[in-house]
Amino acid sequence: MHTILHDLFESIPSDRTPKTAIDLLPSRWRTQVEAKPELADMVRNEKEWLDRASSLLTTYFTLEQPATFEATHREMHLENDFEDNVYLHGYVDRLDIAATGEVRIVDYKTGKAPRPGFEEKALFQLRVYALLYWKTHGVLPRLLKLIYLGDGKLVKSNPTMADIESAEKLLHRTASDIFISIDKDYWPPRPSRLCDWCFFKTICPAHVS
Repeated sequence: MHTILHDLFESIPSDRTPKTAIDLLPSRWRTQVEAKPELADMVRNEKEWLDRASSLLTTYFTLEQPATFEATHREMHLENDFEDNVYLHGYVDRLDIAATGEVRIVDYKTGKAPRPGFEEKALFQLRVYALLYWKTHGVLPRLLKLIYLGDGKLVKSNPTMADIESAEKLLHRTASDIFISIDKDYWPPRPSRLCDWCFFKTICPAHVS
């Protein structure tokens, strides 16, 4: 999905249609399988897989009209030497800059939007991107937008400096906690329902008696 939505903006505006996006699916899928053959083993029925991807792309066009704007940056790399021994970086799916200078940070998600009350946690990733952009360019992004293709919903936020400063403080606390754990070699587990998907469950103290 990310590759196709990235490449869609290589087309002229009038060609940024659902058909163009769906036509890109087979070739972009083959390219990814050639790069990582193990991906093919994860798909039992390729037709169903591509049909599902087509449905997600169709949903995208109900949320945005890519023929009406230009994506200034795609997969933009943001970075900062956050602390003396902490390097912070990330890749933004899309960053749009309006003619008037306003910045919009957009991230695509193939799943469903978070339940009411959990939006703030989902937005933290984009606030980190906003922090990195502000530190590099001195401009506070005007809009943060999460696009959920799984259910066709949007989560938006107009960040303030207080939001960005709060994210920065949380990152500093997290870095400090990590370095304390390194010094003490103490890594307390935090079990949750996500444990069932964790690669390290077989060696985690919370699950190994």
